[in-house]
Amino acid sequence: QVQLVESGGGLVQAGGSLRLSCAVSGRTFSNYAMGWFRQAPGKEREFVAFITRSGGTTYYADSAKGRFTISRDNAKNTVYLQMNSLKPGDTAVYSCAAGVDYCSGAGCFLYWGQGTQVTVSS
Repeated sequence: QVQLVESGGGLVQAGGSLRLSCAVSGRTFSNYAMGWFRQAPGKEREFVAFITRSGGTTYYADSAKGRFTISRDNAKNTVYLQMNSLKPGDTAVYSCAAGVDYCSGAGCFLYWGQGTQVTVSS
């Protein structure tokens, strides 16, 4: 079993930055690709960013490109999401997930965290 715990969410003004962290335990972290998803109230969950097991390849949703950066530290069993130039439309619960390499669809992820709230005020 794999456990994922997100942290780093909070309230920030538009234009500000946050860095989310996701600590993974229970299995070998480097065996899994990692992703970040978000879900806003009344909306479906959407893909944000993905990073391969090695960290050598990343994918982003169009809404995240140029503003968000996903990274991982396999020595610390942690994946990060650096979010800059935040907008009110980024307000959502952000969740990390662990899954299959080079596969970024929600169905490719085996384990999910509980999520952390990000609220961006205008």
